[in-house]
Amino acid sequence: MAKINGNYESMIVFSVKDGEEAAKTLVTKFKDMIEANAELKSVDEWGKRKLAYDIKYESEGYYVVFKFTAKPDFPAELTRVLNITDGVLRSMVITDETTGSAVKADEPVEEEAAAEPETAVEEPAEEAKPANDAE
Repeated sequence: MAKINGNYESMIVFSVKDGEEAAKTLVTKFKDMIEANAELKSVDEWGKRKLAYDIKYESEGYYVVFKFTAKPDFPAELTRVLNITDGVLRSMVITDETTGSAVKADEPVEEEAAAEPETAVEEPAEEAKPANDAE
């Protein structure tokens, strides 16, 4: 049975204590890792932002969102590498259900024709006649 590729989204907050260039280097590292193991859909760099609360005594972080399609075992490996990498303050990898359904690996994706919605015609319900118990 073919493994099913899933759609995933990863948000990562990088440390900026060594400068934004160090954070951008880590962005490139993880972008290359995702491209090597998955199909990268988009990279959305939010840039440097103030954190809601200090993380490891830092008040700012460099935010990046990656959207990708991968086999089910890759997100766990990505999470493992994120957790052991210096310079990553916080990260989260989730299943992205907004981009559509999962696709079976090694099978071509067929374009689905837009099916016209079927309109159901309801038949009028028969009116209930009052029961005459007195008759």
